[in-house]
Amino acid sequence: METAKNHFITDISVMLGRSMRHIFRSLDTIITVCITPIAMMLLFVYVLGGAIQTGTDNYVNYLLPGILLMAIASGIAYTSYRLFMDKQRGIFERFHTMPISRSALLWGHVLTSLVSNAISLIVIILVALIMGFRSSAGILPWLAVIGILVLFTLALTWVAAIAGLSAKTIEGASAFSYPLIFLPFISSAFVPTESMPTVVRVFAENQPVTSIVNAIRALLAEQPVGNEIWIALAWCVGIMIVSYFFAMRVYKKRV
Repeated sequence: METAKNHFITDISVMLGRSMRHIFRSLDTIITVCITPIAMMLLFVYVLGGAIQTGTDNYVNYLLPGILLMAIASGIAYTSYRLFMDKQRGIFERFHTMPISRSALLWGHVLTSLVSNAISLIVIILVALIMGFRSSAGILPWLAVIGILVLFTLALTWVAAIAGLSAKTIEGASAFSYPLIFLPFISSAFVPTESMPTVVRVFAENQPVTSIVNAIRALLAEQPVGNEIWIALAWCVGIMIVSYFFAMRVYKKRV
């Protein structure tokens, strides 16, 4: 039992190293993931920020949580793309002829998504610091923020796995991420939901991005989080469990 577990961990680490080497050989993937969220942050802070009333003096502080979620939604499209390409090239079948765990390659892609998205988020936070972002939060609130972002990344990564394994074309493998990228626009990420028309406000206040953004924003500002953090965690864990179940079903069926 212990030996099988050690082999599984070793197999995953090898697959993770393989995927990360591909990323570092083509850093334009991380650069591309960063460009759009940073451009949106610059646009909203320096062009539109003066016309948006959020009740805060520092708009970049208000904006950053939504930008981070947008970056994650953009980054997982590459996970779907890489899975699709491995499937098309027969990489799964080739590795399955070797004495390695059957799910190691899939988990390698999932962990690669975590690492590559973490790098993108660090770059975006550094740019936000240059733009004036400041947080008085201590270590525990920051750890809570990191935990939420990790869960959100895992949840969307398993959604990406479903798309990558099910898609018939490259376009189909990545197109699913577009609605996820723009979901923060219909949330509290850029403006308070109170300013929205009733129908839009009802949707905005009852979709996952709003509760996740509100929880992260409160943690970074050292404000009471209330039930938002539990709602955010419930969304992340719920999406992750459901998408993991369907991703593994598709994986076993396709591969």
